[in-house]
Amino acid sequence: MEAAEEEKKRPRIVVMGGGTGLSVMLRGLKEKPLDITAIVTVADDGGSSGILRSELQMPPPGDIRNVLTALADVEPLLSQMLSYRFASGSGLAGHSLGNLILAGMTDITGDFVSAVRELSRVFAVRGRVLPAAGVAVNLHAEMEDGSIVSGESKIPEAGMKIKRVFLDPAHVEPLPEAVEAIQQADAILIGPGSLYTSILPNLLVPKLVEAVCASKAIKIFICNVMTQPGETDNYTVNDHLNAIYDHVGIHLFDYVIVNNGEIPTGVQDKYAEKGARPVQLDLDEVTGNGYKVIADTLVLFRTYLRHDAEKLSQHIYQLVQNWTLRER
Repeated sequence: MEAAEEEKKRPRIVVMGGGTGLSVMLRGLKEKPLDITAIVTVADDGGSSGILRSELQMPPPGDIRNVLTALADVEPLLSQMLSYRFASGSGLAGHSLGNLILAGMTDITGDFVSAVRELSRVFAVRGRVLPAAGVAVNLHAEMEDGSIVSGESKIPEAGMKIKRVFLDPAHVEPLPEAVEAIQQADAILIGPGSLYTSILPNLLVPKLVEAVCASKAIKIFICNVMTQPGETDNYTVNDHLNAIYDHVGIHLFDYVIVNNGEIPTGVQDKYAEKGARPVQLDLDEVTGNGYKVIADTLVLFRTYLRHDAEKLSQHIYQLVQNWTLRER
């Protein structure tokens, strides 16, 4: 009985996005006493996910697999197994084992949503993982010169400035569970992740974005540490926020969490070779638009630059706790 009461008191948070950045953050958040629902984009059409999507007519499993792995309460070896990617083999090379398991479960259970639900149970996932929609969606981008680029994986490769992105079908239906989770949330987190190809696709699903806009939950944007070549070249923090505003039509967030820690020159040089730079905090512009800013040293560098999941989740938890106490 006490455990059930404790579960009820946990703040309910919805995290929306896709890609590696989201998974890193979730590894930290799952250690906090939070009720987590992750709503994950289904626009991916590249690599292993793209092949399975095309050949099996299923939503792309890659981002879902990453989130399941991040939230799974299993031995590290089992997590490694889900992430394992075949390096050779005719037809197997490039495929992630976790993607193949999700494809198999989709066939066994009859649909992708049931497959995700069952795999969540098998891997003792802390929280719920929901695709933004039960079907794959196609992402298109209109560039500043008016040309249209189709396909999530092709948009960053176009080498042009993005004006807007849009979905096909435009009026894709979200999962009812995803809408309900947003309506019941104490906090909604958006980011980190690829702005145009991971974050915005969720906010282009009409009923999802309507639910987010109508929600009284605290809304937090977690900004990327680095710009992304082909998507956010030279973007500041405010540029990220403006892009979301241009697609959604309102200033969505109460708080913005950004890294202001120094990135070593050698690391910056490594990323600069690929066209990525640290995202600059233009504080006056961000606060002038009504956002409150939490800035801290939030980066770790091992092989790649990543958010410090522990520090980031602590900031989020503190904000959510304070907000829910105030609301109650």
